[in-house]
Amino acid sequence: MAAAAVFGLFATEGHAQSRYPERPITIVVPAAAGGPSDTVARLVAQAMTPSLGQQIVIENKGGAGGSLGAGDVAKAPPDGYTLLLYHIGVATFAPLYPKLPYKPEEFSSVGLVTEVPMVLVGRSDLKANTMPELLALLKDKGTSLTIGTAGVGSVSHLCALVLAKETGAKFVDVPYKGSGPAMLDLVGKRIDLMCDQTTNTVNQIKSGDIKAFGVTTRAPIAALPNVPTLDQSGLKGFEITAWHALWAPKGTPEAIRLKLSEALKTALKDPTVIDRMASLGTVPVPDALATPAALDRQFRAEIERLGKLLAAVAPN
Repeated sequence: MAAAAVFGLFATEGHAQSRYPERPITIVVPAAAGGPSDTVARLVAQAMTPSLGQQIVIENKGGAGGSLGAGDVAKAPPDGYTLLLYHIGVATFAPLYPKLPYKPEEFSSVGLVTEVPMVLVGRSDLKANTMPELLALLKDKGTSLTIGTAGVGSVSHLCALVLAKETGAKFVDVPYKGSGPAMLDLVGKRIDLMCDQTTNTVNQIKSGDIKAFGVTTRAPIAALPNVPTLDQSGLKGFEITAWHALWAPKGTPEAIRLKLSEALKTALKDPTVIDRMASLGTVPVPDALATPAALDRQFRAEIERLGKLLAAVAPN
């Protein structure tokens, strides 16, 4: 390629990056509408729109624990117009789906969004009302409880695997294409249990539609001050939380990712976002974590940690 042509190509790319975004942006949420990731995505997208000057559209693409929707982002042009917002489950794609046509670790990072506690919840008419009572129920060989998850590799699935390991219980796993549909069935008393993020459980707990047995953090959370931790309730050392993050396709220019990161930081300071997240039992991450570098570090560490966890607790 002639020097003039090469210069023209780089000049065109630089011009596009400096003017980004020039049209609406799509954030793919690889889970059903109404679930925790969808809630976080819509909240953040609305708050990022003023900074970017373009509409952000949410597109839900569930299936295969989120790996299908994420795959659509992996195939998208690296121009900043197709993004991925999902949680810690992205770090499980490789060990759970070894034939993936893409490498999750090669996504271009934008930044962390929030870290969300989880709660073990049950249908409102379940015989047990406390974690000790539930543990006793689980030890009853005549009892077989169903546990809903958002699909293989989802955070709710990871929590269910760890719960089964720690309690010795043999749950009947009921996978869904996202936490939203699973919660509908829990409220409707069609399944017994679910371990899910506070973004998808707090309102239903407070309304009495479901009952809470314990939160998965080491300390109680402000949104559910009367709910003990699982660690306090007989499962010593039990701890698992979900963080959400924003990614772009592999090769997305740094200039675009940094512009998105700045818009994300601004969004996470929005009083509406802060208040809404607080009502759901979580908080936005600080500026230092809403960056590509911070997400890179977190993501790679979780890929290593969860790979070992899945090897230890997943069925053979």
